[in-house]
Amino acid sequence: MHVFEFRNRLIEDYRAYVTSFLRIQDPRIRERVEADLAEGLLWPEPRIGMNPAFAEGAWIDDLVAKGILHQECGRIFRIKPTRQDAGSGLKLHKHQLDALLTAQRGRNYVLTTGTGSGKSLAYIVPIVEHVLQAPRRPGIKAIIVYPMNALANSQEQELTKFLCHGYPDGKGPVTFRRYTVRRDVARLSRLFAGRPEG
Repeated sequence: MHVFEFRNRLIEDYRAYVTSFLRIQDPRIRERVEADLAEGLLWPEPRIGMNPAFAEGAWIDDLVAKGILHQECGRIFRIKPTRQDAGSGLKLHKHQLDALLTAQRGRNYVLTTGTGSGKSLAYIVPIVEHVLQAPRRPGIKAIIVYPMNALANSQEQELTKFLCHGYPDGKGPVTFRRYTVRRDVARLSRLFAGRPEG
């Protein structure tokens, strides 16, 4: 079937359905409604849009070279398609770089930006940088709260790519865990009480 013929038939069927129960008595209103329907009121042309291009920030490797980021960030924040892949360079958008520099000054920030613009890296990079720079002591360094389990699961996969892939044993220098209320209430209680998870 030809896709455009299918589209036209679908629209015509929908038009027939919608108009089958329209019984407008006033001729002026009926004329206006029929004109609007004929112009495609119920089936406007498809919206075509471009993904926005986000302003460029800086390469992670350049930030490491300038001493802005810990040396290990150059190994962590790379594009790693597979577990063993050392990866290729990663370039931050300007809003991600601004968030990092704001966090390094000890300032709070709120970031609002479009879908697919890398909001997660705008807080993950500063957290990992802080953990790497801080003295190595056991304990929780950061807590990230997600509104849905699905989002927490997806972010766990992203963290795994950054923090585990590219390391021979799959264990990078920064560890993390995902806890969900449904599954992990007992584990969370022990953790916050300072008792071991076992």
